[in-house]
Amino acid sequence: MRARTALVSSVLDQAVSALTNIAVLVLVARHSEADTFALFATAYVVFSVFLGGFGAYVGQELVLHKERPPCRGAVAFTASASTVLGALLAGGAFLATEDAAVFAALGLVLPITLTQDTLRYCFSVLRKPQLALATDALRLGAVLPALLLQPDNTSAARTTLVWGLSALPALLLALLLLRTQTKGERTDLRRYLVRGHLGRRFLVEFGVGNATSQLAVLALGLFATPLAVGALRGATTLFGPLNVAFNAATGFGPPLLNRHPAPRKAALLAGTALAAVAAGWGAALYALPSSWGRQLLGDTWESASKVLPATGAQYAAMAFGVCGLLALRVLSPRATMPVQLAFSPVSAGLLLAGYAWTGVEGAAWGLCLGSALKGTAAWIQTTRAPAPHQAGRAVATAPDAAH
Repeated sequence: MRARTALVSSVLDQAVSALTNIAVLVLVARHSEADTFALFATAYVVFSVFLGGFGAYVGQELVLHKERPPCRGAVAFTASASTVLGALLAGGAFLATEDAAVFAALGLVLPITLTQDTLRYCFSVLRKPQLALATDALRLGAVLPALLLQPDNTSAARTTLVWGLSALPALLLALLLLRTQTKGERTDLRRYLVRGHLGRRFLVEFGVGNATSQLAVLALGLFATPLAVGALRGATTLFGPLNVAFNAATGFGPPLLNRHPAPRKAALLAGTALAAVAAGWGAALYALPSSWGRQLLGDTWESASKVLPATGAQYAAMAFGVCGLLALRVLSPRATMPVQLAFSPVSAGLLLAGYAWTGVEGAAWGLCLGSALKGTAAWIQTTRAPAPHQAGRAVATAPDAAH
């Protein structure tokens, strides 16, 4: 595919995936009691953690391959590992509690949902993002009627089962499409268990980034008012479309940069464009009439609107940082981990320091400063990375060298 067409397909695929997640939560919330939705949301958070972990360990390493990507091995490993994790979750089914039933249901559908997501990475590295878009569109088309047909006050366990099983048609289609694209490929599971597998570093990066952000918000909630936490969450929610773009860049950018003759320049241009979009989106949100804002966030709008300038600046800084880390991951995959380890805690500390200084607006500007520092560090490392042809050889040989 042409690079422009592939990019459009990748962004549309991320948009469909994000729309699926939003639609699921909205439908379940509208048709469930508050306690039932809380249980389902808890299970969904657990699923999201597993999804991010497998994306880091399997997906992010997979998309760095230029030649002969081990797609069948990636799918087989995800299916096997998620089955083990699912069995551990389902092991509590014998407990006569609703919580146990929800996690048992999640355990049963975990291999389906996680394997389907890994197949999206496979289509990316095979330069077939349109196939990922097709399977995700089928996923969206299956989950919406499945949830709409559920009666009101359906249990959280049944809702979880219906949500997970609705991914089965998309999984089967993706497996069929992958089979036609990878004829003759050997399935190797051992490469994911060796000591030098790059996915381990990416998993640590995901854990550090995810854990520090969650702990920072938790710490803020311990001594701040709920209004402060709600303001930050509300403002971040309004930038959901930017998260779609960032996820598209992270998940589908490496194959495009690997083929580009000047990956640094391409990443810089992408970062500039994303930063301009983020700044424009933030300005548009800040200019919204209060009545429109309340339609979006209700009573939270009043407090969230005050931090929109800082959040818009933060997302502009994040755009440069994401593209800088993306270029660094392509040129020198092992160099991204030190940046994440050093600056994720810094961002959390600046969040808390900013709140102690001027309240919730200071916390938002602290997050902005943290994102700017991390992005600057990423681009400094990118300028020091080896030449593209040298980086390509390093990426291609890194998994084999681990043996």
